[in-house]
Amino acid sequence: MQLTPARQAPDPLSTPLLVERLLTWFPRHARPLPWRRTRDPYAIWISEIMLQQTQVEAVIPYYERWIRRLPTVADLAEAPLALLLKLWAGLGYYRRVRHLQSAARLIQDRFEGIFPKEYPDILDLPGIGRYTAGAICSIAFNQPTAVLDGNVMRVLTRLIALPGDPRSQPLNSRLWEISQSLIERASQARPARSRPCGQLNQALMELGALICSPRSPRCDLCPLRTFCRAARRGQPTHFPSPRPRPSTTIRRFTVLLLRHRSQFLVRRQQETEWNAGLWGFPSFEIGPEPADPDTLLRQHLGIRARKFTSLGQVRHSITRYRLLLDVHQAELQDRPPTDRVDDRWCRPASLRRLPFTAAHRKILQLAKL
Repeated sequence: MQLTPARQAPDPLSTPLLVERLLTWFPRHARPLPWRRTRDPYAIWISEIMLQQTQVEAVIPYYERWIRRLPTVADLAEAPLALLLKLWAGLGYYRRVRHLQSAARLIQDRFEGIFPKEYPDILDLPGIGRYTAGAICSIAFNQPTAVLDGNVMRVLTRLIALPGDPRSQPLNSRLWEISQSLIERASQARPARSRPCGQLNQALMELGALICSPRSPRCDLCPLRTFCRAARRGQPTHFPSPRPRPSTTIRRFTVLLLRHRSQFLVRRQQETEWNAGLWGFPSFEIGPEPADPDTLLRQHLGIRARKFTSLGQVRHSITRYRLLLDVHQAELQDRPPTDRVDDRWCRPASLRRLPFTAAHRKILQLAKL
């Protein structure tokens, strides 16, 4: 791409054609995602929460299963937590599913089970921030409410060639202002278009996902290329400025698959633990070096095994943590009593029906259970 420093791209905020091009581009190029076939605010809300920190392709089967099992706010409000965790298992960030149910119960109590239409009411629901409230209001109700996620940040910083971290102030506030100005212009589009606010916000998000990608933007296919200052400079990947990568912490665990005949001991994580409410095998955090499983079994459970088998190691990442799990199967002569309410002996078929943590689902696969 050639540098053209003598020619400055017109200010996109003063270019009426910019919004028009986005509104024309989106219906022609948008992916046929299942949540785009509905205007139900409940379904749109579920999709937006699932899409946080998760790739679109991974979300699709989860979304479809969820909507089949829990098609309404009332269904979500009344569902047992175990079912919600099972439907969510694998998406991670399990606090999201608890917020979903808290919000559904609030909608039941405060709005008689009808999803609210007003932005302040939606923003007041547990687990919903400025972006999610804006997405729901614009897509479901065609209201001129801005959105600003990672994709939109990237599109806007390149469009205006704004340096800096888009998540830090004051640049983040500036990007919200730009996004709001674009959605307001879309709401006044002439000739009148069908649901222009929802179309505009989805166009910005889709453009960032499909065209204006972080490392290899396809500027030749971008409907905004004639307005984009970063592209005209030949520097699209210079924007936004890279964020420093957080340091990672390695945590090592020994995991024991305690087997008595055809049953295995599993335990549910308590409220104060990671992944509260989910199930896993007994595990113990150790130092940087491997630990003797027989010693751990005697120290923590007061029992001995007649045989140990090393099954290998599982690696798993959670935000900035890198987990190393040394997995051992222990054959028990006698089944010890469980002194924890959240302990359970299960056959393999029953294990597969429990909502396991993502790391311990990998252990299930490793052990071929």
